[in-house]
Amino acid sequence: MKKLPVILDLETQKKFREVKDHKNLGVSLVGIYDYATKSYSAYLENELTKLFTILENSSYIIGFNIISFDIPVLQEYYPGKLSNFPAFDLLDDIREKIGKRYSLNYLTFATLGKKKSGHGLQAVDFFREGNIEALKAYCLKDVELTKELFEYGIKHGQIFYMNEIGKVPIIVSWKKYLSEQNKNDTHLTLPF
Repeated sequence: MKKLPVILDLETQKKFREVKDHKNLGVSLVGIYDYATKSYSAYLENELTKLFTILENSSYIIGFNIISFDIPVLQEYYPGKLSNFPAFDLLDDIREKIGKRYSLNYLTFATLGKKKSGHGLQAVDFFREGNIEALKAYCLKDVELTKELFEYGIKHGQIFYMNEIGKVPIIVSWKKYLSEQNKNDTHLTLPF
């Protein structure tokens, strides 16, 4: 069976100022787009074992700031090493190319003319209020924007950021993360 990538975004239970180590933020929800099933789905903290099975069978985990944020937070729930999973971080790739960090919202607006539906602190509030539908909608919108930015980069070989002159292209080579199948067929879930 051909392995395909998963686009991932994670929301937390706590805010940065409430914890000393961001690994202790706690997962409220993880949203994904699975290229194998061509579908979006969301997983609450108590449903993460279902998510891990999908991640183990993907070619890459793709996201925006996933290496520094999402994967370390998610690691607290996984018995193996998520850092061993093939991952591609759009933010890290962009930072390597232009030497700066830009937000997902900034890049999607410059490239696609689309903005996020809110900010990360709202997601924590949705979780605390028990408003799971709003939390899912927020998270899956971020997944959708990440997917659209990724696919735009594949199709056009570039994305954009804005400066005082106008739109500035960032040349990207992301096609291999969609078309290459990762060779690792090892099932990584540990039995409980």
